[in-house]
Amino acid sequence: MRPRFRPGPQRASRRPAVGLAPAGTALAFEHVGMTFPDGSEVLRDLSLTVGDHDIVALVGASGSGKSTLLRIAAGLTPPTSGTVSAGPGSPALIFQDPTLLPWRTVAGNVGLFAELDGVPRAQRAGLVADALALTGLSGYEHHRPRALSGGMRMRVSLARALTARPALFLLDEPFGALDEITRQRLGDELVRLHLREGFAGLFVTHSVVEAVALARRVGVLSARSGRLVAEVEIPFDYPRTETLRYDAAFGRVARTVSEALKDSFSDRHSKTPDHPSAPDHPSAPGPPGAEHQPGSAGPAGIDDLAGVE
Repeated sequence: MRPRFRPGPQRASRRPAVGLAPAGTALAFEHVGMTFPDGSEVLRDLSLTVGDHDIVALVGASGSGKSTLLRIAAGLTPPTSGTVSAGPGSPALIFQDPTLLPWRTVAGNVGLFAELDGVPRAQRAGLVADALALTGLSGYEHHRPRALSGGMRMRVSLARALTARPALFLLDEPFGALDEITRQRLGDELVRLHLREGFAGLFVTHSVVEAVALARRVGVLSARSGRLVAEVEIPFDYPRTETLRYDAAFGRVARTVSEALKDSFSDRHSKTPDHPSAPDHPSAPGPPGAEHQPGSAGPAGIDDLAGVE
């Protein structure tokens, strides 16, 4: 039986700013700070740990550094201070835009990472079939992205990441562009995959309800200085029912997170208006293949993959 989410073949590190985390830890930030060349401070003295089998959500105002923190975790942006450590292997970095190759079928998009990694065709077909089944995409192998709904395209993005067998998912508002019903369904599906496959996750969202529904713990970032001002343990066991969001206990926990988020706007450590926060996305995330960059130093652009058939 194939072990789940084993690290792939070791390569020269593509994440030089990320050290190796101790056993039991998927990701750890210690006193991380980030200041951009223009003097904008987006993160300050942030410490946060994600356990091997945890989903941790981050909420905060726009510009509070949530997306920058994910890019630091992925090794795409080195911090200006502090240390970052993670488990072996490369994480899956998933953005709000599924970034599919429009000329490829669903199966072709899902198998892209394995193909770029040189996985033999027969083995690659097995990985693709497994990922399609896990994400409810069996039967859609030959569809093109343009024929799919937004929710289905996001499923393809998740399936593509699963073929790389990551132990850690870094999710930057992956469901933010979807309608509420589809968003809830995909969130529940993400938790189902998490429970079945055992990966850890750091999930960025603007939705307090989504954070409480999906995560074991919710971190709140201050509005300006990018400090972790609160961590709220979520007391509900997995699997969580569809009706949990309407439970009074859920409402109380969501209110606790909301109040911490509201308080973050008056964080006394926030910067003065003379130094506005940098945007969460200081540079555009790489498109198709940005979730996993086999043998490369950074995300590839769509033009870089134009020769991939």
